[in-house]
Amino acid sequence: MKSNFSKTASIVLFTALLALSAVAQPSNGGGPPGQPPSVDQLFEHMDRNKDNRLSQDEIQGPLKNDFSKVDTNKDGYLTKAELEKAPKPQGRGQR
Repeated sequence: MKSNFSKTASIVLFTALLALSAVAQPSNGGGPPGQPPSVDQLFEHMDRNKDNRLSQDEIQGPLKNDFSKVDTNKDGYLTKAELEKAPKPQGRGQR
């Protein structure tokens, strides 16, 4: 009886740890682990109205802080071309 309880407890613990490790992984829009998402992935995730440009209301994360720097034509929207020319963010641990 004790053996069945140990097996069940081990399975439950393993499943919980597996689920937590999946949730704890940073999301990068489906790109390689540890790499920022591609411009296409950013647009797929953030361009809510699908107009092929990102308004400040649609932007999320660190990009929101640099919106005015990336919006080189100052029209209030980010295009794929502007994002492709923008400086790439440093990854974790890189300086």
